[in-house]
Amino acid sequence: MKVDPERFLSDLHQLRSYGASGVGKGVVRPAYSEADLEARGWLAERFEQAGLRVEVDAMGNLFGLAEGPSLLMGSHSDSQPEGGWLDGALGVIAALEVARAAKEAGGPAISVVSFQDEEGRFGVTTGSAVWSGQLSLSEADGFADHAGVTLKNARLAMVDMVTGDVDAAQFTGFIELHIEQGPTLDTSGEQIGVVTDIVGIRDMKITFEGQQNHAGTTPMHLRRDAFQAVSTFNALINDRFRNVVTPSTVWTIGHVSLHPNASSIVPGKAVFSMQWRDGDGERLKRMETVIRDAAQEVADDLGMTLSFGPMLGLEPVEMDARLRAALEQGAETVAQGRWRTMPSGALHDATNVSRLMPVAMLFVPSINGISHAFEEDTSETDLVAGLEVLACAVQALGQATGR
Repeated sequence: MKVDPERFLSDLHQLRSYGASGVGKGVVRPAYSEADLEARGWLAERFEQAGLRVEVDAMGNLFGLAEGPSLLMGSHSDSQPEGGWLDGALGVIAALEVARAAKEAGGPAISVVSFQDEEGRFGVTTGSAVWSGQLSLSEADGFADHAGVTLKNARLAMVDMVTGDVDAAQFTGFIELHIEQGPTLDTSGEQIGVVTDIVGIRDMKITFEGQQNHAGTTPMHLRRDAFQAVSTFNALINDRFRNVVTPSTVWTIGHVSLHPNASSIVPGKAVFSMQWRDGDGERLKRMETVIRDAAQEVADDLGMTLSFGPMLGLEPVEMDARLRAALEQGAETVAQGRWRTMPSGALHDATNVSRLMPVAMLFVPSINGISHAFEEDTSETDLVAGLEVLACAVQALGQATGR
């Protein structure tokens, strides 16, 4: 079984052309956008050329299926509003190349997937969440992006591609190659990271409603300023988390919407995202209690009306021992002495897929630890190393099962 690095890199750069930002290697390819649809159409053609049967479910998850039972590999091809060229795309194209190489060698059978909306234009890893049964399609259809577009309406752009449901029972496991999206491998000079587990995540919207008023004539002590409530809340949870979190715990207020968002008006309403991540499910619950109690305290003190949106999230997931061992064997073959085991602080489709089958993940370095930005990049040497580790692992798994 022999992969073709030039073919792999050529496909990876071709995928980058769909939604290319014009700034470095940046990509603008949000889920269901025109660029996303063009990319999925091109991927479908490449899957067919590789001898895979193309299937697309109602969410827009794109599969290239091998005949009979197979190992599923892949990731996602949608991007952040301002994203890099490798986040997700690497895993899809690497899976395609391994599937081609395996087919040319007479096995084992490899299927490929590009999940839809991993980047969370709607919800959290929405495509794989629906496919895995973590989330119902009817519930997901009610989600809206920051512009107010619902998932139900966004899905209409893909309706002509849909073929039907894809049964997970045909897959023996799932392996996802991804860039690290952090600085660990780049800083250490190591080439490969074999993932041990993926952290859990919680995400919800919080709304403070005060009183919209004139910015010049309303005395400070009489204001019910919704943005001040957000600011006070942020400082308060940073303090309250001190005895709850660990050095690896993270939390973020990443999106804030003020109404009416005008320079001369005291904002009467603030809606903001609250996200937190940790490898311990119980700690995630304790953090939720701190968040809700702190928000209520701020609302009471500042005269705000408080409301919480739906709680979205996923539990921490441990990687499958058999699949992980195959990746470790491949890492030692390809990058002897230059690999490590490590947790994933970022969320991935593998979390959802773990509900259905064994999963494992592999990382390659991100230069300067940068991701979710136009500057995101990885050396081609490291990209090919990741591909070769995947191929070694697949071959070892095939030999173990006699395929």
